[in-house]
Amino acid sequence: MQEFKHPKNLGKIDDADAVAEEGNPVCLIPETKIETKTGLIEIKKIKKRDLVLDHKGTYNEVSKTFKRDYKGKIIKIKSKLGTNFLTPEHQIFAVKVPKTYHFHLYKNKKKLFPDWFHANELEKGDLIAYPILQEKKNKKYISFEQKRKKFDFKSKKIPDKIKLNNDFLRFAGYYLSEGNIREKVGKTYLGLTFNLKEDFLADDAIKIIKKNLGIEAKKKKREKRNTLIVEVNNVWISRLFLKLFGKGAKNKRIPSEFMILPEKKQKSLLYGLWMGDGYFNPKKPKAGYSTISYELSQQIKTLLMRQKIVPSIYAENEKTVNGVKHQKSYRIHVGERKSLERLAKILKIRFNVQKPTVTDSWFDSNFLFIPITNTEKINYKGKVHNIEVRNKHSFTTESLTLHNCGDMMKVYLKVKNNKITEIKVETFGCVSAIATSSKATEMVKGKSLEEALKLTEKEVADALDGLPPIKMHCSLLAVKAIKKAIENYQEKNKEK
Repeated sequence: MQEFKHPKNLGKIDDADAVAEEGNPVCLIPETKIETKTGLIEIKKIKKRDLVLDHKGTYNEVSKTFKRDYKGKIIKIKSKLGTNFLTPEHQIFAVKVPKTYHFHLYKNKKKLFPDWFHANELEKGDLIAYPILQEKKNKKYISFEQKRKKFDFKSKKIPDKIKLNNDFLRFAGYYLSEGNIREKVGKTYLGLTFNLKEDFLADDAIKIIKKNLGIEAKKKKREKRNTLIVEVNNVWISRLFLKLFGKGAKNKRIPSEFMILPEKKQKSLLYGLWMGDGYFNPKKPKAGYSTISYELSQQIKTLLMRQKIVPSIYAENEKTVNGVKHQKSYRIHVGERKSLERLAKILKIRFNVQKPTVTDSWFDSNFLFIPITNTEKINYKGKVHNIEVRNKHSFTTESLTLHNCGDMMKVYLKVKNNKITEIKVETFGCVSAIATSSKATEMVKGKSLEEALKLTEKEVADALDGLPPIKMHCSLLAVKAIKKAIENYQEKNKEK
């Protein structure tokens, strides 16, 4: 137990006589999407110096990328946030829930702590610890350079410096949900399409544009289509929103600087988004949002988590209904009671229904804890990828928090008169990996090289009063690392 609580011999020796590294390379399939500062990027496209979200909710730089061929089992892990495929030894920041009635209860699960577990250790009902984005910067203005094109003498300019206030963020939400941009020679404009019953939203949009950008917008009713159009006939507003948020429902996204605004400010953006393409049913009770932009759906997930609102995300495949073709869409569901209460406050909706809802997910100050809904072993043959991340040595996918390596041990030796006088180890891995490396180094310190080479993984495990079968590889790893360092020393000193 001592090695688990207070491991020994951790660190490095700068003037070591021998150094050796041993570990389990771990990887993800090429299409796995990684959370970066500029959005979700497939791991096969990640580059050195890209900034990725780590398990502490901050961005860190990628120092290396890896790719290799792999044939064998991979683990499919599914939760409310999505599905990922990874090699069995890949470590996930998670909570292993004991299979007893005591821990079936939500209040008891909350007493458990997250740790790094291998993918093949986790089961349905265990909890993923997914980080809340912690970075924050209160940008107050948007600067926008306006250069007239040749023969453009009429277009009315907007302020070069625009306040990034609650009004602007609310309008941004309307645009992301209901907006479109038409670019025609002589007439470029931004339009918002609301339901006829959403007259108050149209009036709000018109008021925001007039007050903040000094432009008059028009409101048009189309009774046959049951729609209300807000038309902003200004080329500069159209170009600004095209630059910030993209064009076309499938390509819309939220700028990275908006994603790290203070949480209080982001409520206005969520209000505009949800009032446009979302719904809230206080009687069921439940709420949801739909978009055909994958990137936008993931960004809304992040915004909701920063408000301590638990999201569930699922994809709805392309389909044809009554002769109308519907594109693949991404639906965000909110059903947990506290989350609904928080969302209702943002949307200014009265919500006091006492109907109980199931609670299987929760937040602390740093993480969302969300249950694994399914795991499966699958045969795989093909390329797999991994990355190395500076400082925190971790990164996140759309639904998992991952260590950037498997159990890795780096052993440093000092040798005098054929005896190990000093030994240190750097261990990246789970608690068992750290404990076994600590115990193994203690067992060989002061021994001759020949005695140290006789150390077995069983002896290490026994010295720790046994290890679970699934953790036995940790003791093997420690023994292999020590033996490799000794062999390296002997090879170097063969001719002396």
